[in-house]
Amino acid sequence: MAEHGNLKRIIAVAFVFLFLFFGISGMTASANEEQEDIFTEEEKAYIESCETLKVGYVRDRKPVSFHDENGELAGISKKIFDRISQISGLKFQYVELPAGEVTYNYLLEQEFDLVTGVEYNKANQAAKGILISNPYLSSRKVIVAREGLVFDEDGHFTVAISTGSQTIRKVLTERYPNFELVDYDTIEDCLDAVNEGEVDLLIQNQYVVEYWLYKPGYDNLKVIPVMGLDDQLCFSAVTPLEQTDDGIWHEKELQISIINKSIAQMSDGEVAGYIIESTMGNMYKFTFWDFVYQYRVTLIVLLIAVLSICVLLYVNMHIRIRAINDRADAKAKGDFLSTMSHEIRTPLNGLLSLNYLMSQNLDNKQKISNYLKQSSSVAQYLLSLVNNILDMSKLRESEVELEHRPVNLALLLDTVESVEKGSMEDKGIHFHMDVELPYPGIVGDEVRIQQILINVIDNARKYTPNGGDVTVKIRQTKTIDGQISTQADIVDTGRGMSEEFQKRIFDPFTQENDTVSQGNQGTGLGMAICSLLAKRMGGSLSVESELGVGSHFTFVFVAPLTDITEQVNGQEDGKAADPVLTKPNILLAEDNELNGQILTELLEGEGFQVTHTENGRSAVEAFYKSAPGEYQVILMDLLMPEMNGFEAAKAIRDMDRPDAASVRIFACTANSFKEDRDKAMESGMDDFITKPIDVAELLRKLEDCGNRED
Repeated sequence: MAEHGNLKRIIAVAFVFLFLFFGISGMTASANEEQEDIFTEEEKAYIESCETLKVGYVRDRKPVSFHDENGELAGISKKIFDRISQISGLKFQYVELPAGEVTYNYLLEQEFDLVTGVEYNKANQAAKGILISNPYLSSRKVIVAREGLVFDEDGHFTVAISTGSQTIRKVLTERYPNFELVDYDTIEDCLDAVNEGEVDLLIQNQYVVEYWLYKPGYDNLKVIPVMGLDDQLCFSAVTPLEQTDDGIWHEKELQISIINKSIAQMSDGEVAGYIIESTMGNMYKFTFWDFVYQYRVTLIVLLIAVLSICVLLYVNMHIRIRAINDRADAKAKGDFLSTMSHEIRTPLNGLLSLNYLMSQNLDNKQKISNYLKQSSSVAQYLLSLVNNILDMSKLRESEVELEHRPVNLALLLDTVESVEKGSMEDKGIHFHMDVELPYPGIVGDEVRIQQILINVIDNARKYTPNGGDVTVKIRQTKTIDGQISTQADIVDTGRGMSEEFQKRIFDPFTQENDTVSQGNQGTGLGMAICSLLAKRMGGSLSVESELGVGSHFTFVFVAPLTDITEQVNGQEDGKAADPVLTKPNILLAEDNELNGQILTELLEGEGFQVTHTENGRSAVEAFYKSAPGEYQVILMDLLMPEMNGFEAAKAIRDMDRPDAASVRIFACTANSFKEDRDKAMESGMDDFITKPIDVAELLRKLEDCGNRED
């Protein structure tokens, strides 16, 4: 049922997109129809003289009528009323009706003109005190029950009923005399009661049920159609019980006539659009289940790919679509989805194809080895894509906090030169760094400065042919306020860029059209990230280029001056050799069985002793029962049942035993935002390892935690 529920949500969201794409023409046609002269002269006069009409509604009937985030009426009824107002010119004031059954006297005393969500049936047509409109919404009533329940109309069942749906009580009592009705405050409470087994059934409007069943947590519920319980909703005008005042009755008849004519102007497609928008308008949360494959040798690579795609889609689709909606830019949304689909599907297609090839060549070790190398390369590309997207998202939301620490620019530039020199020589490029640093000591973010320089220099190398030149020129000046302005000019003799592309180079997902033909794969995010980082530093990143001549990037940033102490690498002569380290014993807290199995096998293959526990509580118990010093490292997942990683780390630190404060605790999680890191440190953890795990980095950190032996 989980897969079925997931598929159902995906199909529904796709339906929304199709409606938004194709529904424009229908709306336009409807807009033209409203211009027709459909009202009589008397009705026009009434509309002209009519003040605001007071409309009563029941809130707890999503998606028919409910409150939006501002506490105002929303839903299908509201959209219908807005359309009626647009067509007719009538004005409405919406007032929430109290929970439970609303009496006629209450409506009359409170001077309500209209009530929405009234059932269109013979009883209401014949009832005194109301005039009802034609139906504006037709559906049916359905039964919601748990999987496995067999429904029998003559059986005895407990049925949930909400205070906002009391009009159905009489219908259920007459049709199903053996049913026992149980009251709940809201429809969501009713669904929860069915889901948890407190009651057997819920009988409710089809659209209301469908709205709630798209919410997570109801995958084990099923819907059963009810024959003969059609649900048609209409508007009713509140009138005196007896027709003693012909003027009042005629006025109410005019109201209903105008409403009926307005309803008639709405096409079925238009009403369907209101239903879809009200039901699915905020359903943009997707859940992607982990892919599990048969062969152990491919699990780590495929897990990295799946986690990358999940993070990429969740973070970027939400942030990007939200930004696009804010700008009301439908074209930008289409371009983004198209680009993201291409960026994900292309490498994912490679991974799936490689997995198939591995399954067909299990006896050929050479081919398996080659396929694994290719899979690792593709997975690394997906991971770099996710990391770049996260950087873009954080920078645009101003969530990236730059470090402000002393930086030795001379050492930083030496590192950049050593990183780039080898790859330049491999390609036969003449690489030269011209550095003048009168003020090498500044305060700034060393990692981000290095990131920008390496990214821009890599870009120059990528588009410079063999035998070309790449020159990096660094100069410094002191500003009027005593700060240091550092300018880096990166000049290459590559193929250059068109004037049109220079205008877009710092936009996300931007690459020259012939990038693929030149064999340069990339996400088109590097320059956009560097530009945003430069602006966060109070500086800028710009470019001048000419096709066939080359490009000139200029990176400028301003930072305070500081004193630095030259750092000396290496050991002094005569210094004792490093002691031998023994591998630490590891306590692993990971609730995902597959993740735990893979990580345990990986670490044991490297010679570590690993004890795997399935959640935070069992990890705390295992540490408590262990001998002091038995575990040197704890790898702690953050999101786990019973007790999460934050709580578990704090519980271990609070233990009264000698190794409670010294055992190294590493957060090991896919949550990579700064607030997650800060919370992990506050709970007593020592370090933060993000998933997908960089195995080499993890092993290095674990080796550093080993016991020292002289």
